Amino acid sequence: MIDLENYKTQGEPDQKERGYIWHTAIGLQKVDGLTTSDYLIETANKNINGDITLEEARTLIEDYYVAKPLPPGNKSRTDEADIVAARVSQILAEKTFSFSPVEYIAIHRRLFEGIYKFAGEIRDYNISKNEWVLNGETVYYASAQSIRDTLDYDFLQEKNFSYKGLSIAQTAKNIAKFTSGLWQIHAFGEGNTRTTAIFIIKYLRTFGFDVTNDIFAENAWYFRNALVRANYNDLKSGIHATQKYLDRFFANLLLGEKNELKNRDLHVKITSNDTVNDTVNDTVKLSPSQHKVFEALKERPDATAKEVAKHVGVSEITVRRALSVLKSAGLIERIGSDKTGHWLVKN
Repeated sequence: MIDLENYKTQGEPDQKERGYIWHTAIGLQKVDGLTTSDYLIETANKNINGDITLEEARTLIEDYYVAKPLPPGNKSRTDEADIVAARVSQILAEKTFSFSPVEYIAIHRRLFEGIYKFAGEIRDYNISKNEWVLNGETVYYASAQSIRDTLDYDFLQEKNFSYKGLSIAQTAKNIAKFTSGLWQIHAFGEGNTRTTAIFIIKYLRTFGFDVTNDIFAENAWYFRNALVRANYNDLKSGIHATQKYLDRFFANLLLGEKNELKNRDLHVKITSNDTVNDTVNDTVKLSPSQHKVFEALKERPDATAKEVAKHVGVSEITVRRALSVLKSAGLIERIGSDKTGHWLVKN
């Protein structure tokens, strides 16, 4: 007879774990420049405090935007950030996982169903994406015709790789390498980085690592930029693909190291000279609020004026005035459109 006593129905995670899960889910939205709403935070806190279940929290968030849909063309994409964050929380709470391309694709479907028409579908078109960290250049992603074969190959290579006898540091480096390759395939038209992050978090749990913590939540943008730098070459300009930034991230994540994770260090104009100058030109006099805006843009060059205002603690009008001063002083430059562009912060 089957011993059913050894099988238990999964319940809600404890309060501390729920807090870490939500923190990670909210932080990961930053990889696409998205910010969650106060309503999401309020709902998350209800779940963390045990007033509602994760399923109830997810349902409340999704029903909220059915009742109050954002207007067409809304730039903030707050609804996407909220809904996906709630779904991330639910997926991370589950003690289930299968190391396979099918699982990877299923995570994308679960995250973005009803948000993107192609949720859970491998892209059938070629893409490029302008990157702030590359001064507007793009990484070369896998061609649409080879995605499935490349996915299968990478998964097979990783599945057959033996971690037996490796130190945790060596393990971290190899998992970082697998993560980099998986991300570079860019199997999906949108949501690729968030899907990859969730898959890797759950994969790392199979090694016994508890990685639902502040590293992913507070360094999501660095994580994405590190993946970009691990997959970009411009040999004519002396720029080589390097995994060192991604290794630093995983060393903090898995080894408890305290490497400084600064996005400006990844920018090709800085790293190509192997120097970092954090000093604002002393011929330009900035007010305290203007300096705070400047520092905020160093960390989040894709941030909107509203997001900067919230982060710095000043009004949006003050931020826009500061942006005007910083542009006139030549300290920042707008790259791309107001909707999809970013700030180039100069040293």
